[in-house]
Amino acid sequence: MHTLPKYIVGTALGWLMIVTGTWAQGAKKNLANFDTRPYHFGFLLSANQSDFNFALRDSVSPELMGIANLPQAGFNMHLMASYTLSRHLRLRFVPGLSFQDRGLNYAFDGAPAVTKRTEAVNLDIPLLLKYRSDRVGNFAAFTLFGIKYARDFQSQEDVNQQLQSDNILRLKAGNFAADVGAGIDVFLPFFKFSIQAVSEHGLINVLIPDDSNYANPLEYLKTRSFVLSFCFEG
Repeated sequence: MHTLPKYIVGTALGWLMIVTGTWAQGAKKNLANFDTRPYHFGFLLSANQSDFNFALRDSVSPELMGIANLPQAGFNMHLMASYTLSRHLRLRFVPGLSFQDRGLNYAFDGAPAVTKRTEAVNLDIPLLLKYRSDRVGNFAAFTLFGIKYARDFQSQEDVNQQLQSDNILRLKAGNFAADVGAGIDVFLPFFKFSIQAVSEHGLINVLIPDDSNYANPLEYLKTRSFVLSFCFEG
């Protein structure tokens, strides 16, 4: 199970306290005409926790005792454009950068464990559908689902493995993922604030197979992330 850093959880709890305080102030409806405009723009600041979904080959080296995920923390910065399709449905385009770090721990018989980490700086190009409930005062709940293309600027796809002093775990630069999540909208006096949690699941095998001790045991590698976002929309 993914765990986010304590300061991220603390920040989320702080915002929830603000939300609760806003709710307790009364029934005044903020941004009453917000939903009458077809377009809205904003930005998201996010924390992510990333690892791999993987499977081992049927036959692996007897020296390999096992492979374990080592989830790592990262962060995202995205812009957001929203178009209203209907009363409850919005189309969202949320391009931006995500800084993701993943690790795999390899345990070999009679030898120290080896950790292989892959750091990625992704250009994310997602297209999402947002299904939102009716407003209840200054609040509304929503779900998100969609697809995303990501391009890793730090991919070692073209690195020659034979020229490396130590084998590396090479991943493809391009990736597609499915995003599913939920959140809450809070209408404040001057802007709309949202907290959302999204689970991202890679749809393609990003492993580049070669003769290294780290790629050979793997049947496939697919990315996986949990993202907690704070969205500011006007």
